[in-house]
Amino acid sequence: MKKSDRISAYVETLGPMSDRALDPHYTGFFTCFNRGEYYEAHDVLEQLWLRTEGPDHAFYKGLIQIAGAFVHLRKQHLRPNHPKDGQRLRPAARLFALGVKNLTPFAPEHHRLDVHALIGLCAAHVTALAAGDFARNPWSPGHLPHLALSA
Repeated sequence: MKKSDRISAYVETLGPMSDRALDPHYTGFFTCFNRGEYYEAHDVLEQLWLRTEGPDHAFYKGLIQIAGAFVHLRKQHLRPNHPKDGQRLRPAARLFALGVKNLTPFAPEHHRLDVHALIGLCAAHVTALAAGDFARNPWSPGHLPHLALSA
């Protein structure tokens, strides 16, 4: 089974979509993200990004990069003393910056996402990382960030 087939099958398990106007890979991204499943969120949205041309290509890429930043934060939190995972805070900040760069042209809102609020969330994490000299992780499983689409 190809990766795209596995991801599509996984998307179907994420539950019914409340809005048929949005691609299930897009809404699935938010379901995974809000569960703290950032790697899965990345994979789900990647399927849509790969088949998208035009301006939305950068939009989806930015969301994928932000999910990737949270992958780094989560892995570092789980294994802070691991030789590789313990060094993920600076790469997380770089991915936040790349994601913000790709999302900024879509502010304040795009595809029912408050892009401005997401940029603020990323900025707060980068600020916290820098304030801790990239030695303190601002992410914790008890306080997962939540992304919501407007009605």
